[in-house]
Formats: sequence, C-alpha cells, structure tokens
Amino acid sequence: MTILQAHKAIDAVFRIESARLIAGLTRMVRDVGVAEQLAQDALVAALEQWPEAGIPDNPGAWLMATAKHRALDELRRRKLLERKHEELGHELEVRRELAEPDVEAAIDDDVGDDLLRLVLIACHPVLSTEARVALTLRLLGGLTTEEIARAFLVPEPTVAQRIVRAKRTLAEEQVPFEVPRGAELEARLASVLEVIYLIFNEGYAATAGDDWMRPGLCEDALRLGRILAELAPNEPEAHGLVALMELQASRAAARTSPNGDPIVLFEQNRARWDRLLIQRRRPTTPTGRASSPSTTRSRRSRRRRWWS
Repeated sequence: MTILQAHKAIDAVFRIESARLIAGLTRMVRDVGVAEQLAQDALVAALEQWPEAGIPDNPGAWLMATAKHRALDELRRRKLLERKHEELGHELEVRRELAEPDVEAAIDDDVGDDLLRLVLIACHPVLSTEARVALTLRLLGGLTTEEIARAFLVPEPTVAQRIVRAKRTLAEEQVPFEVPRGAELEARLASVLEVIYLIFNEGYAATAGDDWMRPGLCEDALRLGRILAELAPNEPEAHGLVALMELQASRAAARTSPNGDPIVLFEQNRARWDRLLIQRRRPTTPTGRASSPSTTRSRRSRRRRWWS
C-alpha cells in the first residue's frame, strides 16, 4: 500500500469513527473541544504509523486506545496544574479502561449512550441555530470546516468562529455530558430534529447560490437522522423525520433538468424516483404513543398530496 492509499484509507476510517471517538472521549474529559483535539491527535498518530506498520485489524479500536492514552496524559497535566481531586477520579477511571485486556472492545464501550449525549450537546439550546448546525456537522457528520463552509456558501472563517464559539459556550455554561429525562429530553430532542431538518432543507431547496439542490447536505442529514432514530428507537418523531426526509430525497433525481432547472412535482418523471428510499419509510411509528384522529387524517392528506 502506497502512502497516498494509506492516507485515503485513514481519512475514510476517521470519517466513520470520529463521532464515536469524540463521544467516548467527551465522556472521559468532560469537554467536547478537548475531546475533538484528542481525536485529531489520534488521527495524526495513525497518519504517522499506519503507512509503515499497516492498517490494524480494528482501526476504530486502535484510534480509541491511542486517544485514551492521550486523554490520560491530558488528565495528568490537569492534575498537576489544578490539583483537583475529581481529576484524580477521572484518571483512575481511565486507568481501569486502559487496563482492559480486550482492546477491540474499547470502541464499543457505552458507544450508543455516548453518541446520544454528543448529539444532544451539539444541539443544546444554549447555542445559536447556526452554531448548532455547524457543530453537528463537524462532530457527528465528520465534515471539515472547509466542507461546511462550501456547503452553506459562507466564508470558512465564519464557520470556524461559530464552531470555536460553540465549544467555548458549552464549556463556560458547563453543559453536562448526559441524557436528560422527561420534558427536558423532549425539548432537547426537538432541538436536534430541528437542526437535522434545517440541514436537509438547505440541501433539498438551497437558499443561496446557483444550484437548486445540494445533495451532499441531504445525505448528511439522512445519515444523522438515521443515527438518531437508532439511538432513540422509542421516539416516533425521530422515525417520522427520517421517513419524511427519505420520501423527499426519493424524488431528488427527478427534481431538476439536465441543465439544473427545477421541475415541478406534476411534471417529474416518476421512473426516476428512488423506489428503495420510498420502501424504506416506516409504515407505523414506534409503540407507546397513540395517534389522534386528527393526526391520522393529516397523514392521509399529506400522503394523497405526495402521490398526486
């Protein structure tokens, strides 16, 4: 494997694993900004070692183990500087995790809960809508600052400032890395759903630029929505949002002409609709919440309009 091939492989692995890495590290160091930096340090280590040593059998576990070692160093530095007893407790916790003989299991420790916590903290109401969108795409979507700026047609320094300010705000407000309960959880999930749909809408009907659609943003939103639906399987709103996005995305190929002009629904070539995405939609929501008659009528009305 050449160095170029190794770097491409590492980039692909990191895009897949970065969200889980950052989520697990945030649980340990309690700071999303520090967690992202530790994940980047692990990426640098991979770029230095993998081209010569080869890609590990479980690259995600290798990255997590490397990042945890660096997290332990970070906690040690904090202990020396701040002399806080709670930092000693974090260090002991990290030591126990590093002492586990099965390093391949390291990437899976509490990964579901950690990812859900990361989703909720990235979309915390204390942040502005623009900051939530940028931070979500950065931490969970794996997009670089340049890619986010290009997707939304804004200057790269603007996106960078939004992300930096968002991390600083989360640290200053001491937002806990936890999953809230009850009414607070519903409100926080609503914030997450809003961010995901904003990302999808910007891809489905761009508000700036010459292109009618930006498919990349639709794909990012769909991926984030599916992650949320998997992490919160009993939340019907999450499944409903994924179904809505999949139905809308199924018509993407038929919405524009070869020269990029928009095509209204009644003039679209239905043979170009993505039947796989249409079939993926969930016919029912998760059990636990009954649908009211008005909700059922609304769904039927929307379905008739969609197929018309």
